[in-house]
Amino acid sequence: MPLFVRLRAISRVALPHLLLFTVIPYTQSADSIVFKVQVVPRASRSEIVGEHNNALRVRLAAPPVDGAANEELVRLLARALRVPRSAVEITAGHSAKLKTVRVAGLESAALVSLCIPQGPKR
Repeated sequence: MPLFVRLRAISRVALPHLLLFTVIPYTQSADSIVFKVQVVPRASRSEIVGEHNNALRVRLAAPPVDGAANEELVRLLARALRVPRSAVEITAGHSAKLKTVRVAGLESAALVSLCIPQGPKR
């Protein structure tokens, strides 16, 4: 079935959400996925915002002091991707806002789902 026929069957409300997301670049090996994360520390709440400048944008409530923001990032990504915290590792950018993260035992479909905008929380 061609793509344009499938899109016609989708309601008009859902269509903009499907067309307005971008998948972040990632590298997949046999047992893990590596991708970039843009961190915004000292936010009002911890949440995954979506794609921004070819990275996953994440707002963290924790301050960037003594690794608190890094720990919060690992906890948030592990919960969102439904993997144990030990599977999430910051491989580069420990003291920078742009980090490289490796997640073991993850399929690319789970990463793609994080890039889809969820809309405002009510």
